Amino acid sequence: MQDGACPFRGNLGKNESLNPVADKKNPGRKKKKSLITNEYFENYYRAIYGDRWPALRGALLEGAAAVPYACALKRPYFLDRASILAAVSLRLPPEGEILDACAAPGGKTLVIASRMGSGARLLSNELSNTRRRRLLKTLDEHLDNGPRGRVTVSGFDAAALAGKKSEHCRFAAILLDAPCSSEAHVIKSETALKQWTPARPRFLSGRQWALLSAAFLLLAPGGSLVYATCAINRGENDGVASRLLKKYGDSAALDRPGFTEGEETAAGRLILPDRENGMGPMFVARFLKKESNIQTDMAR
Repeated sequence: MQDGACPFRGNLGKNESLNPVADKKNPGRKKKKSLITNEYFENYYRAIYGDRWPALRGALLEGAAAVPYACALKRPYFLDRASILAAVSLRLPPEGEILDACAAPGGKTLVIASRMGSGARLLSNELSNTRRRRLLKTLDEHLDNGPRGRVTVSGFDAAALAGKKSEHCRFAAILLDAPCSSEAHVIKSETALKQWTPARPRFLSGRQWALLSAAFLLLAPGGSLVYATCAINRGENDGVASRLLKKYGDSAALDRPGFTEGEETAAGRLILPDRENGMGPMFVARFLKKESNIQTDMAR
């Protein structure tokens, strides 16, 4: 597997730009005050992070700083630098089909499209009709005709697609930025915070597992699979990633991301904003589907 021609310089200094465009923070970005508290939410995350929780909570309230990604685009697209690190972690094939399984709003699709070679094609998938319209708008506004012509937008359920054996081993590389708890959103939304219960991470981890296990079936032998979330709880991160290794045994191998930002976990890296100058949150795990023993392990 090899990456596309668009250069990426790997680990950056705290104030270093990803592109030859000046870094900017989100327009109007300022620290938000929590409108209400939810005892269940506070106790759940305090149990995980202990004395660190107040600082992390404050960083989540403040929000991520966006940087411009401009590589091979018509105009820069602003997104969290942690999202760029997740997208560039996918090992791109020189040819074949790539899947961005849950693609909206489109930032990670832009990063992949800007870096893939002319022999590769990208299927940018989004189940939600509303979010898919936003995805299409993003691609049309930022990609030149050449790269745009190699990106197709679809709207299927990525978990259900694996139910068709004819689709197994179809994709040479897959990025799964899975729907998650998104605690950074919950903590800033009075409605979401009121509705939060400990059942939410458990429910979402089930959906994430369905998507990740399906993605593995859709991935071709030798292919790269990146699993990412913006969740900060282990159940949705290492918990889901570890299930893949347990389920598929010797067929799935950890291929740890190459960046050093964030904290190493059992299965990947977790970037948290209180210790990374506002980046994140973002969990990234990367897997390689081995060439041998695949059919045996899939039959288990």
